[in-house]
Amino acid sequence: MKKTILAAALASGCLFSVSAQNVIERPTFGDNWQIGLDAGVTAPIKGHGFFKNMRSQNGIHIQKQLTPLVAIGAEGAWGINTTSSKNIFDTHYVGPYGTLNLTNAFCGFSCDPRPVTVDFKLGVGWIHYYNAHANDRNDLGFKTGFGVNFRVCDGFSISAKPALVWNVTNNSKDRVSFTKSGTSFEFMVGLNYDINTGFDCVTCPPDLTSEVEALNARVNEMRGERDATAVALAAANADNAALAAALAECQANPKVVKETNNTLSSVRYVFFKIGSSVITADQQPNVEMIAAYLKNHPKAKVQIRGYASPDGSIEVNERLAKQRAESVKNSLIKKYKISADRISAEGEGVGHMFSEESWNRVSICTLED
Repeated sequence: MKKTILAAALASGCLFSVSAQNVIERPTFGDNWQIGLDAGVTAPIKGHGFFKNMRSQNGIHIQKQLTPLVAIGAEGAWGINTTSSKNIFDTHYVGPYGTLNLTNAFCGFSCDPRPVTVDFKLGVGWIHYYNAHANDRNDLGFKTGFGVNFRVCDGFSISAKPALVWNVTNNSKDRVSFTKSGTSFEFMVGLNYDINTGFDCVTCPPDLTSEVEALNARVNEMRGERDATAVALAAANADNAALAAALAECQANPKVVKETNNTLSSVRYVFFKIGSSVITADQQPNVEMIAAYLKNHPKAKVQIRGYASPDGSIEVNERLAKQRAESVKNSLIKKYKISADRISAEGEGVGHMFSEESWNRVSICTLED
């Protein structure tokens, strides 16, 4: 019996792995539920008269279909009293189970609901015996069987479910054994309410020729781009070689170029004290020279660029550089009456023109004709 159960479990795993290759749409959590009422008979296999000790049994179950092959559920079954029990029941069985849809496993998944399907069932549960004149008894049970399901209409089905129930402890709590003693046969008929059952097929393109051709065309296009890039790279390397040769020629035969612009007559510097944008008296002559040039050349303009030394934070230096440029501009406008549209003033932040850091606290004024 153990070998039979093990073989059935292995077959279930193999069939599930094969059927998992089917492409289907996955339902939501609320789909593929089943709630059912069960009724039938149960009788012992050995130790008692089969038909003499047959009694009626009722139960309920709830089940969730996970895939077209596999479902899980829970069930309870109560045997009607035929012995001296405390109540109308003399036994009950409660436990979880799993099923394997043999029809889908061997015949393939069908997009249309089948009128008849066959399931293999395997479960484990709690068996309780009610005794009127002794203590109640609890045992561990295993159940295996089949279910033949008949689809009546949308939402309802009927199932015929023969099964064997093993009492694997049978009053011996120290070991588990599968024997005929304590094993019973049951045959139940279930009336089922099915909630949103079914798995929809996904329609795959029957012909992928056009997609393959498009991919091949893109591959050829990318190869052309690669070749064009190689040509461009070769041309760039040739240009670099020419530039390197020209550089070597210049280094071998240096030429002295004389600066024609006289920066001494076109640029003036106004220096400031640390942290200040006030024009001191010793810097005032520089501002006056700028004003005199602008008055002598009515079309000339001046660009004022304010700078700061690295002392302090970036925000403070940026603000201080702008204030120094504005200070020279305001002095030209207010004191020397130079038109504002002839003056542009911008702060340039921290300056790096001079190696002497204190010289970078400056406004550089460039005169333009």
